[in-house]
Amino acid sequence: MRIVFAGTPEFARVALAALHAHGFEIPLVLTQPDRPAGRGMKLQASPVKQFALEHGWPVAQLRSLRLDGKYPDDAAAAREALLAARPDAMVVAAYGLILPQWVLDLPRLGCLNIHASLLPRWRGAAPIHRAIEAGDAESGVTIMQMDAGLDTGDMLIDESLAIGEDSTAQLHDRLAALGGRLVVEALRQAEAGRLQPRPQPADGITYAHKIEKSEAPIDWRLPAAAIARRLRAFDPFPGATTELGGETLKCWAGRVLPEPTEQPPGTVLAADAAGLAVATGEGVLLLTELQRAGGKRLPAAAVLAGFAVQRGQVLG
Repeated sequence: MRIVFAGTPEFARVALAALHAHGFEIPLVLTQPDRPAGRGMKLQASPVKQFALEHGWPVAQLRSLRLDGKYPDDAAAAREALLAARPDAMVVAAYGLILPQWVLDLPRLGCLNIHASLLPRWRGAAPIHRAIEAGDAESGVTIMQMDAGLDTGDMLIDESLAIGEDSTAQLHDRLAALGGRLVVEALRQAEAGRLQPRPQPADGITYAHKIEKSEAPIDWRLPAAAIARRLRAFDPFPGATTELGGETLKCWAGRVLPEPTEQPPGTVLAADAAGLAVATGEGVLLLTELQRAGGKRLPAAAVLAGFAVQRGQVLG
């Protein structure tokens, strides 16, 4: 089968590697334009572009696919490239551009999307983060037949996995591997005519809105369990932050302590070898991994050894 692949970040690179490993022909790869990154803000190729170039595949970096949009020349070039590629199917994973109807209709078997949730829960941009933040017991991957809506197409294959105590970084890696395996399975079934599309249920629809930097500051009035989930959900981006002694402190990990407190939310209850114990709106949160401005992520005890924190100080 000839597969055009459209994707940008590491999640998508894992799927592209799986397609390559299973012998699919890749005549064309679509990915986002190079972006400034790192301290020097130098232009950096996406993980998908890097993988494609390593294997000698043609790469198209487009600003739009809309023939009647802001960049019609990009879209026209894309149309020529896609027609020349003669794809049996297009696989899309975290690409970053909306596919207009002409793209959806072009491959013989249509466009298959690898979505990191159990649809229809967590349609949208940040399904991994939002599932952890909400306290979901499980996540998963849905291979979906794309249509013109936002993650509204028919489901082809899905598989769940338990979230446990994963951070977004950890769950991302598990879901990326699962997505690569499932899309290979879906394409094999499509090739044999065995796929059975299922409409998404009308009930249980939620939207995973994009993660913003403005969400990073911790609201200590929330329950300890909710804050602990946000620490995991915002690792590695944007990281949860709080103010302490005039300094912004990143809080990477913590656990709920089974003890009540009547202290105001944000009050430091203890700062010792176990970590930084803080009163919340409901219960106590023990911060176990911290990062000072300009420093590294370290066990809380190591950070506190060089940072005088007194019981009774108030964070935030």
